[in-house]
Amino acid sequence: MRSTYRVQVRPGFDLDATADLTDYLAALGVSHLYTAPLLTATPGSAHGYDVVDHRAVNPELGGEAGRQRLLRALRAAGLGLVVDIVPNHAGVAVPPANPAWWDVLRRGRSSAYADWFDIDWDRGRLLLPVLADTPDALDDLKVVDGELRYHEHRYPIADGTGDGSAREVHDRQSYELVSWRRGDAELTYRRFFAVSDLAGLRVEDPAVFAATHELILRWAAAGEVDGIRVDHPDGLRDPAGYLERLRAAAPAAWLVVEKILEYGEELPDWPVDGTTGYDALAAVNGLFVDTDAEGDFTALDTRLAGHHTSWEDLTHATKLAAATKLLAAELTRLAALAPDVPTDQARAALAELAAAFAVYRGYPPLGARHLAAARSEAGRRRPDLAIALDAVTRRLRDPDDELARRFPQLTGAVMAKGVEDTAFYRWTRFIALNEVGGSPAHFGVPLAEFHRFATARQVRWPASQTTLSTHDTKRSEDVRARLAVLSELPTRWAAQVQTWMEYAPLPDPAFAHLLWQTAVGAWPIERERLHAYVEKAAREAGASTSWGDPDPVFERAMHGVVDALYDDPKLHAELTEFANEITPAGWSNSLGQKLIQLAMPGVPDTYQGTELWDNSLVDPDNRRPVDFAVRREMLARVDGGWRPPVDAGGAAKLLVVSRTLRLRRAHPELFTSYRPVPAHGRAGRHVVAFDRGGAIAVATRLPLALARAGGWRDTVLSLPVNEVTDLFTGRVYSGGETALADLLADYPVALLAPPTDTAEAAS
Repeated sequence: MRSTYRVQVRPGFDLDATADLTDYLAALGVSHLYTAPLLTATPGSAHGYDVVDHRAVNPELGGEAGRQRLLRALRAAGLGLVVDIVPNHAGVAVPPANPAWWDVLRRGRSSAYADWFDIDWDRGRLLLPVLADTPDALDDLKVVDGELRYHEHRYPIADGTGDGSAREVHDRQSYELVSWRRGDAELTYRRFFAVSDLAGLRVEDPAVFAATHELILRWAAAGEVDGIRVDHPDGLRDPAGYLERLRAAAPAAWLVVEKILEYGEELPDWPVDGTTGYDALAAVNGLFVDTDAEGDFTALDTRLAGHHTSWEDLTHATKLAAATKLLAAELTRLAALAPDVPTDQARAALAELAAAFAVYRGYPPLGARHLAAARSEAGRRRPDLAIALDAVTRRLRDPDDELARRFPQLTGAVMAKGVEDTAFYRWTRFIALNEVGGSPAHFGVPLAEFHRFATARQVRWPASQTTLSTHDTKRSEDVRARLAVLSELPTRWAAQVQTWMEYAPLPDPAFAHLLWQTAVGAWPIERERLHAYVEKAAREAGASTSWGDPDPVFERAMHGVVDALYDDPKLHAELTEFANEITPAGWSNSLGQKLIQLAMPGVPDTYQGTELWDNSLVDPDNRRPVDFAVRREMLARVDGGWRPPVDAGGAAKLLVVSRTLRLRRAHPELFTSYRPVPAHGRAGRHVVAFDRGGAIAVATRLPLALARAGGWRDTVLSLPVNEVTDLFTGRVYSGGETALADLLADYPVALLAPPTDTAEAAS
């Protein structure tokens, strides 16, 4: 496995459209196509993570015939295939589309599929939160063609229960249709996070594992799949046991897990090749942030908000809210497993422990350490719960206790919903760091820390994936790269953003800071895209508006500010001028972080379209169609000898991506170790360089500060004594002490390799 290229296969860009890309991907230099989930999903699904039938390829993608055509195209291009699988949950938004769920609704506990889903049958009927939040919602229920119908929703009728009115029929079913507002508090089945349309699967049951994985594993056994990406293993009852079973069933597959590691956390010793790369994203992203600016941005955040915001207190509050509100149904189920503790006390204690848990979830034996720390913090915040906390914690220490088995499924969901989907939108001190797998409280990554991270990665997880953008990132790599420039001019930014906020005020200054940073980072951006983004971001923050109860007054004011960016001549001109001013430094950061991500230890992934500049925001914005025709044409020009300037529409990034990927594919022996390459001189802190065992990557960091200091001047890099060629310029260097002013004269990056190894990568 040399590298992957992620394609969001979906209706509208199906398997045949993907097959048409294989020649381009081969020319780009990747070794494997990496697709979104391919199994049958909810009709019209734009992402595929709501699988409804594990037995077949999604017909909306082209079905099995389309998969076969894709396989033929991949083989002809010399590419392999990595597929995304979703073991934790299944789509239930459209019951007739999911045969197993439909049977459960029809037959209840007696269904052959009743054990597939994580349902608490002891709490009564299976609640489905689909009704309008009105007392008479069930009046719209009808019996049509032997089914219950609620507007466009269809539900089965159990045998012998179809006589009488629609309400009478409904009341005889094993399920109950209830208000959508009751979903978070009363559901009787485990969900993916707080998404009621995604029901948890019990893949810990060998029969469920076999039924839901049979097709994927058949592909792997036939050599039609080379790698498997496992979605959200933290939602599973027993991730380690699941991964052991999966590895045994697909021993030759490259296996990576979507495991979000918190700052300093290590991946458990699972039988996998590594993670999907968010740990690498955080390390590379932080490398281009000026750590010296933390105090300035903290002071700015305090001035804008009118008070100091503690990241620890904020995340505790948002996680506690997630546990007690969004995930109240899951919390209720857990509390019922502690009958020796009064229910309200058990709920409060479990919620506090989840809010204090420092990582997504704990795993034996390290889980005991995280649980002890959570108990200590929960006790500090709620000494009145000491007795309940002790009682619950004793239970959680027993790995055979049902409460201990289920609690980790809650902590992961609490972390995701409380931090990534809420606190990241509220704590807007510096949003370039508010990224999946990132830690906004750690302001940047010093050079020495990055080298330690990369060295350890080479030793322990050399085949783990690396990435900078995914379908789940809050903003694309190039937006973050430009935002990183703000850390180099904190005083200028503080003055500018305060001026804008006074000119176009918003009653939520923290969110206003997010809005302005987003605009600067993604400018120019189409008006409708920015409107859609700020609405989602504000509702996710849940401070001035929310998904459940949108505030029309605030949202009108928010959209008014967005419109002013386009319609007010003064604001439009100032925003454009500021964005244009920092864009060249953002390009430098983009090229630097891309080279480092592609060349560092691991298997690099390129998210669709990001081989050129890509100023995407959170999904669905980052799932927009990609113009591959432009990329093909530009790659042909680069391969024809054009050495594009940095400002040539992203062509320089395409040059970096293609040359680095081709070198890795043609000469993997040049990427088998990791050694920092030292720089000497007054600008030494502005270069990050490392030798992978013959291939040397060199990148510029903090470009504005470098320019203010007078450039590279006397700074040199210690290169091997043998000749090396820069794959981006074709220049040959004789080694030894090489002036960075010469090496980085054309581009802020360089990729050096022995001349005999560069021909294939350069063409």
